[in-house]
Amino acid sequence: MAEALAEGGTKSAATRGGAGPSPGLFEQLGAVADAVLYEGYLLYPYRRSSTKNRVRWQFGVLFPRDWVEAEGPVTPGVSGSADSWYQQTECLLRVRRPDSARVRVRVRYLQMQRKQVEEAGRPVESLHGDDGTVHLTFDEALPRECEIEAPLGELLRGGRTVAVGAAAGEDVEHLPDDAGRVVRGREEIRAETTVTAERLSDGLCRIRVRTTNTAPAPPPHTLRDEALRRALIATHTLLGGDGVEFVSLIDPPAELAAPVRACRNEFTFPVLGGESGDTGAVVLSAPIILPDHPQVAPESPGDLHDAAEIDEILTLRTMLLTDEEKREARATDPRAAAILDRVDTMPQEVFERLHGAVRSLAPAAPPAPAERVPDAAGSAVVSADRLPGAAPFTPTASADRPAWWQEGADDGLSPTTDTVLVDGVPLGGGSRVRLRPRGRGADAQDMFLAGRTAEVAAVFHDVDGSVHLAVTLDDDPAAELNNWYGRFHYFRPDELEPLEPAGSPDEPSAPAPAAAPARHTSDSETPAAEAE
Repeated sequence: MAEALAEGGTKSAATRGGAGPSPGLFEQLGAVADAVLYEGYLLYPYRRSSTKNRVRWQFGVLFPRDWVEAEGPVTPGVSGSADSWYQQTECLLRVRRPDSARVRVRVRYLQMQRKQVEEAGRPVESLHGDDGTVHLTFDEALPRECEIEAPLGELLRGGRTVAVGAAAGEDVEHLPDDAGRVVRGREEIRAETTVTAERLSDGLCRIRVRTTNTAPAPPPHTLRDEALRRALIATHTLLGGDGVEFVSLIDPPAELAAPVRACRNEFTFPVLGGESGDTGAVVLSAPIILPDHPQVAPESPGDLHDAAEIDEILTLRTMLLTDEEKREARATDPRAAAILDRVDTMPQEVFERLHGAVRSLAPAAPPAPAERVPDAAGSAVVSADRLPGAAPFTPTASADRPAWWQEGADDGLSPTTDTVLVDGVPLGGGSRVRLRPRGRGADAQDMFLAGRTAEVAAVFHDVDGSVHLAVTLDDDPAAELNNWYGRFHYFRPDELEPLEPAGSPDEPSAPAPAAAPARHTSDSETPAAEAE
């Protein structure tokens, strides 16, 4: 995610080697968990009249079962944007202290609250006070959470089920000078969470957390806005424990690949929490797909209810709201008013920090120089066979080429004639290849192309020093047109299998008619490496 949620961080000083979470570890995840909880709660321009704020609550919504399945059963998947009646998390944990291991689970969600403005005992859509204050009828929400803690042994013997619902209620606020009143009402939420565990091998268990809406369904054909009053909204789960260590489902150890694939996560997906470098002491299972160790960007001064957006853009847009639009936003919701107050009083130095931050450049030893040999046509060939590590290509040492932002950095690069050596075969424009996307880290769309054959159109050197080959599919009926437009699929050298054997005659290939720049910058055709 962008500015509001940044991936990873520096290694925590609190790394405990899997001994278990400190009492406040869930609280350390609070900012990220709250970003999930209020994702889409209210979107720019934060006004009730805005079209995007008329259809709300899009993530982790658990309705009564009969209502959500009125037109057929739900289809399980990790996407939390699909309405469901349950949510299931499964992940692996290593048991470090079998005799005293305990598991903690915290279930969090929003309970919808109807804010109804009344005048002289009648419901109205808006009410203007004598002091110029505006009150609007609108749907709010209250955060709810429930925590479960149990010995691992109990979970292995059958588990534990607890109620995680919330009571109905009503609050009345009388407006000054008897101008009217604001009534906030909530319907009862009935739900339960079951936590169980299964022993897979000595020291390895699978834990399952399943939260279910058990409320009676509203009458048939009830509109979604009304059914939401009995729903759990933005449901997500935090998992921790003592004497246990959770395993990453995104980047598991090789020996645990099979049990990781057997985990069934439905309408949510678990990732490791804490800072990058921490052991698996805590997990955040969210209806929004996140990386391991998600963090709120330190530059972000506060919640904008859209963690996939960039703070600077939303702040600039909010600054441009008219006075009338700001009055409506303030009357819509107290959280919207807080955003406006923060933007209106933001110090210049805080605003300047929103312009962006580079986190990927860390001090590192310079890579060993890659050997560059001319091929028959005089193009540069990077010999992957002579480079260390698993990847067959690494950036060329900076000593033989200026940095990408300096003048002359592109000198000597030619996408249509450059080649890269793969399995002893120089691949360049006109080469025939078979696509072999990597099982981990590849672009999701590229995985559908595994095994297909293609023709290389060009070789691109990215600004980070890596190389991608642009290819067109042999069986794509629009291949010629895409080639003419310069629209390609992009793969790393280690994702391609040459179809010409090593040592075949080096016949110069006709250059592909690509007019792309020497460095790949396409937004629509993102290389696999850039999607990581």
